Amino acid sequence: MAFLNIAFQAEMSRFEDPEFDEVAKKNCNEEFETRAKAIGELRRMVRERGECNPRRLDDAYFLRFLRCRRFIPALAHKLMVRYEEFRSKYAYLYQCDPFALQKVKNVYAGILPENPDNGRVILMRFGRWDSDTIHIDDVVRTALLMDEVAATQPKLQILGVTIIVDLEGLSIRHVRHLSPTIANQIVSLMGVAFPLTFHGLHMVNYNWILNSFFYLFKQFIPKPVWKRIHFHGSDMDSLKKHVHEESLPPEYGGKCRYVISTEEWIRKIDEFKDDYLVSELRDLGFYVNEYKSIYDKLYSDSFNSEILSIS
Repeated sequence: MAFLNIAFQAEMSRFEDPEFDEVAKKNCNEEFETRAKAIGELRRMVRERGECNPRRLDDAYFLRFLRCRRFIPALAHKLMVRYEEFRSKYAYLYQCDPFALQKVKNVYAGILPENPDNGRVILMRFGRWDSDTIHIDDVVRTALLMDEVAATQPKLQILGVTIIVDLEGLSIRHVRHLSPTIANQIVSLMGVAFPLTFHGLHMVNYNWILNSFFYLFKQFIPKPVWKRIHFHGSDMDSLKKHVHEESLPPEYGGKCRYVISTEEWIRKIDEFKDDYLVSELRDLGFYVNEYKSIYDKLYSDSFNSEILSIS
């Protein structure tokens, strides 16, 4: 539990850790000596081309986009344009209380700790989605929240993510909620329009329904992304050729001890959130209550308990 609390607190970190410098060179082609030049070039493109109006123009914000496009300003600029188009087109996805998304249970999980080759491994289990009680928009919003919080953290900007889509249990009752709009949103969130390094997408435990499920998605997947999509069926040995055993739970033939459900992750993010994260989420359009430190919360709870005992 101590490790997990430290890990969750790290989700709030904007600290540039020198420990990741070598990984940044490998994953992102990032060199500290030329970083300022690349940031300046991207900022110039934004101002001169006028294709997007980013909500921030500071160095740390531009770094998000440069890191997942191997520090090529032209590619980072294209990504920024796609990201801003997504935010504008689907602004309604942000109009919710992000911490109420704990109700979206069983669909997503994450593997801790991360590693330099796979980054953070994210599990998407759409067959476990209770489509009768949870609206598809909230399923998408949960992935959106995961992406936006991850994008604030330099460590995950560098390490990136690997996605495993487990389709066990997927049925017609799930697929009937999908539409081209939903498919476009989900593909965008898988790195196509978001500033996160995407190592690979691995499809497992699928059946004949995959054809109708994937048909909706493939029209939105750019050609360069196809080489990072892998189909394993139920062959977990095939999956382990791409993802470390230490980053896979036992159900996929792995040895990972820390598989964190997204509802638990959201609850902990709510617990450890700081002024910066609250400001970021609000700026994006999320509805977030006033921030209180964990110490304020403990004091408030204790005070309220005393009042109740007195009354």
